[in-house]
Amino acid sequence: MSTIRIIGIDPGSRSTGYGVIDSDGIRLAHVASGFVKSGAGDWAERLRMIYDGLDEVIDAHAPSELAIEKVFLHRNPSSALKLGQARGVAILAGARRSLAVHEYSPNEIKQAVTGKGHASKEQIQYMTRILLSLRGAPQTDEADALAVAICRAHLRGTSTRRERMMARAAGGFR
Repeated sequence: MSTIRIIGIDPGSRSTGYGVIDSDGIRLAHVASGFVKSGAGDWAERLRMIYDGLDEVIDAHAPSELAIEKVFLHRNPSSALKLGQARGVAILAGARRSLAVHEYSPNEIKQAVTGKGHASKEQIQYMTRILLSLRGAPQTDEADALAVAICRAHLRGTSTRRERMMARAAGGFR
């Protein structure tokens, strides 16, 4: 299996985390991670800052897939709407570069990284540090974005193995 570069994105209205990893189906390697700060102020300008920041990251690291957290229900409708808009801008940044876009629920991401669908932020930080052999725990937005990328890498590997097994099985039934 060849190496694939994946960017994971944890959208936020003030800080959007990103994490870029390489995966060969067995090993994971940290490439880059951080966050795009959009701060406070005019909402349209903040969305532009998220888009421009992610566009720069995508340009610098040339991933071939983008993984992002699905929108989940939020207590505050206004916050949910803003999060959805930030998420849309992030998806657009990848789609404009023709990246395959994959969406995962928070529980899928936590399950793939920690083995528990209701893991804490600290558990996500710890496991991303361990799985990617990082020197220290990444900041929360960064760890969440790396977790999204790791989830994609794990589920991608499972899909690829399943497809190979199905192809072999179909060949035996001819």
